[in-house]
Amino acid sequence: MMSSNDMTYQDYLDRINIQEVLLHAGYTLNRRDGMRYPSFVRLGSDGRRVHGDKFIVNQNGSTCFRPPEQKSYNVISLIKSFPSMFSENVSASSPDRLVNEVCRNILNVPSEERKCRIIEPHKEQEAFDLNNYSIHAFRKYDFEGIKKFYPYFVTRGISLDTQKAFGAHFILTTKESRNNSKSYTNLSFPLYIPGKTTVVGLEDRGRPRLDGSSGYKGKAIGSNSSEGLWIAALGKQELSDANHVYWFESGYDAMAYYQLHVKDNPSLSQAVFVSTGGNPTVGQMQRMLAVTPSATHHICFDNDLAGRQFTENLKGEIHRVALSSVVSTPKRKAYLDSIPLSQDFANGDIDTLPKPLQEKYGKYESAWEEAMSMRQGHLSYESDIKEQENLTRKLYREYRESVREFLGIDPQKIISFKREIPQRGKDWNEQVLIEQEKNLKVGDEEETRNVASGIDLDADGEIEVNESEEKKRVNYIKR
Repeated sequence: MMSSNDMTYQDYLDRINIQEVLLHAGYTLNRRDGMRYPSFVRLGSDGRRVHGDKFIVNQNGSTCFRPPEQKSYNVISLIKSFPSMFSENVSASSPDRLVNEVCRNILNVPSEERKCRIIEPHKEQEAFDLNNYSIHAFRKYDFEGIKKFYPYFVTRGISLDTQKAFGAHFILTTKESRNNSKSYTNLSFPLYIPGKTTVVGLEDRGRPRLDGSSGYKGKAIGSNSSEGLWIAALGKQELSDANHVYWFESGYDAMAYYQLHVKDNPSLSQAVFVSTGGNPTVGQMQRMLAVTPSATHHICFDNDLAGRQFTENLKGEIHRVALSSVVSTPKRKAYLDSIPLSQDFANGDIDTLPKPLQEKYGKYESAWEEAMSMRQGHLSYESDIKEQENLTRKLYREYRESVREFLGIDPQKIISFKREIPQRGKDWNEQVLIEQEKNLKVGDEEETRNVASGIDLDADGEIEVNESEEKKRVNYIKR
């Protein structure tokens, strides 16, 4: 039998069906449900269905979603998003351990005692001080000085125009080793606590290796990684006046996104670009959201499992901002208690809402089912499908606004956000390189790519898996 220590998330995804996870969590297949896809419900102590607690398995069978929310969950994200559903949550000390324990139990892989080892405590880390570095700044008209940045950007496909646009927000930093025997130079993206002007760390990237692979990647010793972000306000405006904030996992990705889109969206030259330098922390997210109350936040994290989890984390903080203004009353309490942790205020149990709101939701759900049927039936005209999808969005907006009014949420506490992912590659920098390689091809070539088409019912700019189907489109690249 395979050892639990040998198993990876991919093993779990390959070997476990999403329906097995729902059954393990105590849900029951609802054979009387009128929807075409398998649905699982929770039964109360009286044997009756608990209203509002339902998951629907998507057509591909590997994911599910929880109405009215249209977000899809796979085996891993379902366990992490709803830890309280699983009895293993009592003993699990972290989301990753919970995933391992649940999946081991489903696969009947026995738990193994972990060997403890004594780790020497780290010596207190020295505080970050920018004065410990020699700095070379980027100056637009200092062409000799610009050449020093060339090795760090050429392998990334970042153009000189893009470098000039962000020139005030990156530097070269050099630091001597402790015995002064060697010096290290990195391209550095300075970190700031939102709303403050002191540099609290550096997101560092080393010079690429001779074989073209990426060099060092990390943060300077002593950096405040829990609160510090790389912040590039291209319009030089105060963060409180920002209209658009773009979130990335690295400074390189932010610059790549700008390069890909600025021609079609000139307003990017006045936008705010943010890099978390990896996994976004609660402190980073909360501080940035607090100082940009009127901005639309564009979530541009990588298109991989980690990036999708980072996206959910940021959405969760955005949802908490809205709910922070709600005053619990006897009429609201049951609905408030039913809202899943870190979820939108409109994702609570419909049956605990006043009757008029339930009726509004019923109209939306009926329109949604009709839109899904038309889209997947392949018998309706595209114009008719679009009309039905527009009606679905309209009814959802009306329902959501009614819930907001019922909860008394201050409209200014509702932060607008959109999810954006690269069309090609895992991240935006990879897309830049793919685009450059494509443009180097000579002659007419035919390229086929998959494009998701569907309904963005969450109004967050992201078409979920269960909302979409794959269509093939042919683009011709002309000389």
